[in-house]
Amino acid sequence: MQQRVPFSALSDRQWDALRPYVLAQKASNAGRKMVDLRERMNAILFLLSTDAPWRELPERYGPPGTVSRHFRRLSHGGFWEHLLEALHDLGPRHPLQQLRRVIFRGARRAAKLVGLRIIVLARRLQLLEALPGPPWLLPDPDLSKTLVELFKRRFEDPEPRRFRRWWRKMGRTYIRLFSAATGRRHIPRCVRLAMP
Repeated sequence: MQQRVPFSALSDRQWDALRPYVLAQKASNAGRKMVDLRERMNAILFLLSTDAPWRELPERYGPPGTVSRHFRRLSHGGFWEHLLEALHDLGPRHPLQQLRRVIFRGARRAAKLVGLRIIVLARRLQLLEALPGPPWLLPDPDLSKTLVELFKRRFEDPEPRRFRRWWRKMGRTYIRLFSAATGRRHIPRCVRLAMP
């Protein structure tokens, strides 16, 4: 198990800054009372600082299945999106900024679970480090929406000859732009692992 990001257990200041976001998610989830929420978050952040799968989580953090289930609940509840918004809004000396790289890695891993909404949010907030791949390989929904509107405005009531002439001139460019806006279908693992 290789550490990609330096990890240390949550300090009191970091935990006090992170606790409101975790408790907001915990309040929305029904279930048994968690023994130690801070230790569970330490386990998640420890694993996010590596490239290891959940099954390689050290025994001191508890069962890997329980920790991964908690991560999935947090992801589906919008925890990582709230943290990205907080990082964008908070000052550079805020304790959450010390966890910035691990939070970005958590958002990348959560993007596999929740899909496009984290990618859209990270692009809109200009937090490109939180994207699960290089920006030019990922979908850009805002660009595709702009292109569709531009295309509709240009040809609301097209005359066939004018449209054919325009398509010969600009058609390939539009096709390339649309394919860039939809992103690559598959990003190679070596590219994803090369990201910090």
